[in-house]
Amino acid sequence: MNEGKHPALVVEHVKKTYASGKEALKEVSLVIPEGDFFAFLGPNGAGKTTIIGIVTGIVDKSAGTVRVFGYDIDREPEKAKACIGVVPQEINFNIFETPLDIIVNQAGYYGISRKEAIPRAESLLRSLGIFDKKDQESRALSGGMKRRLMIARALIHKPRLLILDEPTAGVDVDLRRSMWDFLRSLTEKEGITILLTTHYLEEAEQLCKHVAIIHQGSIIESGSMKDILGKINTDSFLITLRSQVTPEIVEALAAYRAKKIDEKTIEIETDDGRGLNDAILLLNGRGFPIGDIRNKSGRLEEVFVRLTGK
Repeated sequence: MNEGKHPALVVEHVKKTYASGKEALKEVSLVIPEGDFFAFLGPNGAGKTTIIGIVTGIVDKSAGTVRVFGYDIDREPEKAKACIGVVPQEINFNIFETPLDIIVNQAGYYGISRKEAIPRAESLLRSLGIFDKKDQESRALSGGMKRRLMIARALIHKPRLLILDEPTAGVDVDLRRSMWDFLRSLTEKEGITILLTTHYLEEAEQLCKHVAIIHQGSIIESGSMKDILGKINTDSFLITLRSQVTPEIVEALAAYRAKKIDEKTIEIETDDGRGLNDAILLLNGRGFPIGDIRNKSGRLEEVFVRLTGK
C-alpha cells in the first residue's frame, strides 16, 4: 500500500539474466528520493536501459523488487506506471500527426478527457517553446523540437517521476541549455523527481543532485554529486587572456599542467582548489592581463573514466 511518504524509486537486489545466459544486472540496488534530480550513468551496455525497462514494465526482472512511490511494480503495476512519465532515447511518435494531437492522444491513455487535455497540452507546448508548431505535422519539426515534444508528451498526465533517456542527444548547445532550465524548474517549482541518463556528463554535473554509476551490471559508485566530485582532488580553470597565448605563458604555468585551448584561452589545474591565486599573480606579474576566469566542468567525466575505463 502507498501510505505515508515514500522515495520516488526504490530498486532492491534486482537481477536480470536473459535467455541467452547474459547477466545484464547483478543485484542492483538504488534509492531515489522524492523531488530529486538523479543521474544514472554508465557506458553503453552497462545496464542502464535494462533498469529503465524494468522500472517501466517493458522488461521482466529475474529477481528483486522495485517500488515507485511505494507501489510495487509486480503487485500494483497500473498505479506504479501512472506515476511515471518516460522520454525514450528514440523518437517514437507518428510524425504525420500534429504535436497537439500527439499529446492529447497520449492523455487519452490515462483517461484524461480532450476538454482537459487540450489546454494542458497547449501549456506544455508553450513552456517548451513549440506552441507555434502545434498544428503542423510533426515531421517538419527539427530534431531538438522533436525531443521537446516527447518531454511534453511524457508530462501530460502529471507524472511524479520523469525518466529521461538521453533527452538532449543531437540537440545543439544553446537548445540544450534552455532545456536544462525547463527541467530544473520541474524539480524546483513542481517537485517532480527526474531520473536522467546521458552521455553528456557536463549535463549531469550541472543538473543533478545525486548520481549512480553502473558498469557491467553493477553499481560501482553512488552518492551526492558533491561527494562524488569531491573524490577528485584537482580543479580545472579556463583563463581567457587579453593577449595571445604564447609558448612563454604555457611554460610559465607548467607547474599547473597548463595547456593552450585556443588563441586566447589556457587551461590550468590546481590541487585541492588551491593555487589559483598564485597562478593569477604569476600572469599579472609577467604582464599577461586576464580577461576572464571560469571553473571548467568535467570533473564528473574524470570520475567516470577512472571508474569505468571508458
